[in-house]
Amino acid sequence: MRYAMTGATGFLGGELARQLLSSGHDVVALVRDPAKATALHDEGMELVVGDLDDLAALDRLLEGSDGFFHVAGWFKHGRREHETLRRVNVTGTRNALEAASRAGVRTVYTSSTAINSDTGGQVHDETYVHSGPWANEYDRTKAEAHRIAQGYAARGLPLVIVMPGAIYGPGDTGSTLGQLTRQIIRGRPVLGPRDGAISWVHVADAARGHVLAMEKGVVGESYMLAGERAAYGEVLGLVATEARKRGPILLPNRLIGVFAAMTAPVERLVPVPQPLTADAAHAGMATYFGDGTKAEKELGWTSRPLREGMLDTVRAEMAAA
Repeated sequence: MRYAMTGATGFLGGELARQLLSSGHDVVALVRDPAKATALHDEGMELVVGDLDDLAALDRLLEGSDGFFHVAGWFKHGRREHETLRRVNVTGTRNALEAASRAGVRTVYTSSTAINSDTGGQVHDETYVHSGPWANEYDRTKAEAHRIAQGYAARGLPLVIVMPGAIYGPGDTGSTLGQLTRQIIRGRPVLGPRDGAISWVHVADAARGHVLAMEKGVVGESYMLAGERAAYGEVLGLVATEARKRGPILLPNRLIGVFAAMTAPVERLVPVPQPLTADAAHAGMATYFGDGTKAEKELGWTSRPLREGMLDTVRAEMAAA
């Protein structure tokens, strides 16, 4: 099969591209910077240079493809990221799915359990519809993009939506967890949220869920790729134990809330590191709980135990340090 994709130079997209290539499929990817795709290009991935604003490049990408994975998204916190979050996650998704409609190609769109934002400790499945408020701008833009995708499916695009939980694994350089993991491994003091908790999913399992959705997913349906639920503090404790380093200092929500209120006005004036932004603080106080039962039953998807996945991650990061 010949699969087109966006987001191949990202954490999840790169893993998906490698899985597709290793299974013998042809893969062609839309990339802004070919230099970032050198390793995958060397493994046989074809490149179309362009971005999600380039409608002609999207048409070239999809020409002759049997399936399309729209994985690209922007996942950074902070006031200065709001414009890019909307341009990539909302406008970019609309452009990509419009191109898929023109091509009439079966499509898997990468949404997120974050469309439900803070679940308040409740576990939601695909039938739940959240209408706000949103913990941060990432959640808001992904929710809007999810509705756009549902609209295309209703109008006839053969589309399947996947909703990963918080993705972790070796090589994660973008998420707050990835950054805190590397700081712990390097022996640096780390402050982390005590109360916030998430449904986690290893990057390899998330990518495999995309493949299963392409192969088995019912058009118009959504599938949560949500694994084990655990608090940030528990996960960071696993990192510290395996790395034999000092554990994080865990902050309760009331202190993080005060910090977020202090940081928000500062962000209007100067750049603030992503983990210290108000958006990141709000995410750290929230629970993002999803139920992966539907994907397990209908797609045959599985998610490895969190402890197993985190130990694999820590060992890989220590070897690379």
